[in-house]
Amino acid sequence: MAPRIVIVGGGSYQWVPKLLIDLVNTPSLAEAEIVLQDIDPAPLEPMADFVRHVVGLEGVGMTVSTTTDQRAALPGADYVVVTISTGGFASMRYDLEVPERHGIKQSVGDSVGPGGIMRALRNIPVLVGIARDMEELCPDAWMLNITNPMTTLCRSVTHETSIKTVGLCHEIAGAQFALSLLLDVDFLDLDFELVGVNHLPIFTSLRVGGTDGFERLRELIADPDGLGAEPVKLPPHFGAEAAKAASGFRKRDLLEHHKVKLALFERFGVLPGAGDRHLVEFFPGFLTEESGWGKRWGVALTTIADRERDAGRYEEELAKMRASEEVSTMPSGEMVAPMIDAFLRNRKHAFPLNIPNAGQAPDLPADVVVEAMCVADGEGLHPRDQPRLPPVLAEWLRRISAAQEATVTAALSGDRDKVVEAMLLDPLAGRIDFDHVEQMTDEMLAATAQWLPQFA
Repeated sequence: MAPRIVIVGGGSYQWVPKLLIDLVNTPSLAEAEIVLQDIDPAPLEPMADFVRHVVGLEGVGMTVSTTTDQRAALPGADYVVVTISTGGFASMRYDLEVPERHGIKQSVGDSVGPGGIMRALRNIPVLVGIARDMEELCPDAWMLNITNPMTTLCRSVTHETSIKTVGLCHEIAGAQFALSLLLDVDFLDLDFELVGVNHLPIFTSLRVGGTDGFERLRELIADPDGLGAEPVKLPPHFGAEAAKAASGFRKRDLLEHHKVKLALFERFGVLPGAGDRHLVEFFPGFLTEESGWGKRWGVALTTIADRERDAGRYEEELAKMRASEEVSTMPSGEMVAPMIDAFLRNRKHAFPLNIPNAGQAPDLPADVVVEAMCVADGEGLHPRDQPRLPPVLAEWLRRISAAQEATVTAALSGDRDKVVEAMLLDPLAGRIDFDHVEQMTDEMLAATAQWLPQFA
């Protein structure tokens, strides 16, 4: 029987088109019933029209419907994909602007730091509300969460409800692709273990066939004018146009793009897997006035204007795909379609996933949400490895996890003092003057009060 897949935030120009193309290109899901739900009705019909266009080109039996009523969307759902942003850019503006007045600049502001904490306070009640409705209307369904901050959102749902919940992030796929280019191997030839939290997952081992991938990476870093001068070679399936665009790109250029993770690799012997723009918010020593607020490390500060331009590009890309008579067969790197496929066909497939710690992160407390390799099959999700971190990084992760736990408590309780405590624990938010942490927190709570009913 074809699954019923509900996408909450189904009007997202950023996420829905790529997820739908993945679903259409997955044979076991090509007949799925898709429900797009969003509080904003404006993008729903254009998005549904795009789905119908793709379905028509592929000649499959997938159906699509839309609604602004969340509870009407959920009955009978097998999978509920969540991609939302409570308050959107209007609320996120304060996440960046208020901390900057207090001496904290953020490269992203959606996972940790003052921006990540405030985003969690807004999104956690919404995610828990979705899960509560799922307990009533589709209690056996999986919640597949793409929304940030992923760790605290998944943790709040697993803490408060019985809903099966997993966080899906593409950062490891991006790191895996970069490593495959640097080491001249196929993407699938890399074998690794990793552990951490979302946007700070850490490769603790890397094997390429029978060789040590970390050792090969060290050799490359040590020889920027020799090995580093070698061209980057894209796999053939990327096509001639992409290969031409990358023809002048050298491995040392790729190394330059990952300065932060490579500095941490050289220091600790393990390799963080997220993009540098995320990593600097976990290690704020990279995000300082002395470094040009990350510029020396190749990290830029993403503004609201940047995000608004990106949103415009997503709409333009959808219009191009809607006008095209071809459907891309290139996987997006997102895990929604392959994970559901593994569940349905009971075929074991390993993924980097965010689920409660049941031993896969031995350096962190039980039940906190961690990112590590897991196996999906017809029985659900199963942690695969139990990697250890170097002691200094293990201690750092424990502090970050503690700050995330405090954030969950603050969001669920609506207690202003708990928010201050979460800010003090967080390495980026807590780096400023003690009194300023409290002042900054109050200003952010006041500025975003309309999206924080639990603090009223």
